[in-house]
Amino acid sequence: MLRLDARDLEILRTLSAEGRITKAELAARVGLSPTPCWERLKKLEKAGIIEGYGARISLRAFGAHVTVFVAVELDTHKASDFRVFEEAVQAHEEITWVWALGGGFDYLMQVIARDIDAYQRLIDHLLEARIGLSRYYTYIVTKRVKEAHGLPISLLAQDG
Repeated sequence: MLRLDARDLEILRTLSAEGRITKAELAARVGLSPTPCWERLKKLEKAGIIEGYGARISLRAFGAHVTVFVAVELDTHKASDFRVFEEAVQAHEEITWVWALGGGFDYLMQVIARDIDAYQRLIDHLLEARIGLSRYYTYIVTKRVKEAHGLPISLLAQDG
């Protein structure tokens, strides 16, 4: 595991909140000259700590949509059953996130669909696909209350 110092953490904190920051501005913010900052950035990428870069897209710009969280239970709980389900959900673009859970449910999925009918067609397809889906519980998002623009890097750091 790569040992991170305060500057590495500041680079990560800044990038997680402002992914389009220039390398020169990033270097200035963390108190480094551009070359050492660039070297640290490459080290963080190579170590897999920085997995990629992306943009936050406003779904409202595309019109109406619905965000749904779905708690999922599988019929059986063998390793092969989990693999079948996990491989199946990869094929559906509208399933944007899937987390495996410990406790009452097996998975929590986030689905973004054009409307409730489109969401229900997806669920019907998953049920018909015989991928082990036993029960599902639908939770429709009515409004976004908080959205993180950056990760709690200092809380996650070893010496936090």
